[in-house]
Amino acid sequence: MRVLLIILVFLFAYLQYKLWISEGKIQDLWALEQRIETLQKDNKALQQRNKALQAEVENLKTGLDVVEEKARQELGLVGKEETFFQFIEPADAQ
Repeated sequence: MRVLLIILVFLFAYLQYKLWISEGKIQDLWALEQRIETLQKDNKALQQRNKALQAEVENLKTGLDVVEEKARQELGLVGKEETFFQFIEPADAQ
């Protein structure tokens, strides 16, 4: 009986060592779980961004209004039957 008790104490001590101190300890598990949670949050944000970009791509493929708006804003293009006026401010005369 005494030998069995000694074996159980050593086994318990060995398992506690493996759990708290050796490689693969429980603190590593907690750190990995925290990392997974952070990465999942990042993935959600990226998925929302991807959905927004996909919606913009679909809108560009199907809607000419968006293409016209981008051409006007980014390229400075003028539509048919429109007149372009450029106002030049006079230089300050002293």
